[in-house]
Amino acid sequence: MRHRQVLNLSIAAAAVLAAIVGVALRSSPAALAADELAIGAKGADFSLKGTDGKTHSLATVKGEKGTAVIFTCNECPYSKGYEDRLIGLANDYHAKGIGFVAINSNDPKIVPGDGFEFMVKRAQDKNFPYPYVFDETQGIAKAYGAKVTPHIFLLDSAGKLVYRGRVDDALELDKVKSRDFAAALDALAAGQPVKVAETKAFGCGVKYAKN
Repeated sequence: MRHRQVLNLSIAAAAVLAAIVGVALRSSPAALAADELAIGAKGADFSLKGTDGKTHSLATVKGEKGTAVIFTCNECPYSKGYEDRLIGLANDYHAKGIGFVAINSNDPKIVPGDGFEFMVKRAQDKNFPYPYVFDETQGIAKAYGAKVTPHIFLLDSAGKLVYRGRVDDALELDKVKSRDFAAALDALAAGQPVKVAETKAFGCGVKYAKN
C-alpha cells in the first residue's frame, strides 16, 4: 500500500514537472522576441556623440519618410562585410527621404578596437554618408533589443518600427538571394506596407558589459 502511494506521488510530481517544462518551452520564443522592439512600436530617441564631433538624436538623423537605425561596430567581420552595402543603400535612399544612423554599442573593455577613437578612424577611412555614434551606456541598444552586428531597425516617418532584422540573407555578395532590407526601404519610400517586416539578424553578438 505504502509503495503504491509513493508511486502515485512520484507520478504526480513528474506530471507537474512536465507541465512546468512545457510552459517554459512554449514561452521561450515569445520571451526572446519581446526583447527586441516590436513592429509598430516607437523607436527610442537618443542623444549620442558622433565621430564627427556632433551630438546626434533621432530627430536630427531622421528622413522625411523614415529612418534606418543600424547597430554595428568596427571589429566584427559581419559588420565590416556589410559596410559597403549599407553605404550604397544609404546613398540610394537618402535621396528618397530615408535617413540613416549607425550605432556602436559594444563595450570597448571587451573589444578595445570598438573604442571611440577607432570609430573615428573607421568613419574617416570608409567615408560613411551617415552619422556613426557611440552608445557608451548601451541604453539605446537595450531599448531597441539589438542582439548582433549588424542589426537593422527601420522606422517610418512617425518613428514606428516597420522592419527589423538582417540586411540580406548572405554575407557573401554572390550568394545573396533575398535583399530584405532593400525591399523594406523600397516599400517605405513608396508609402507601401513592408511585406516582410521581420527577419532573423545574424552577425557577431553585441558585446554588452559584464556585470
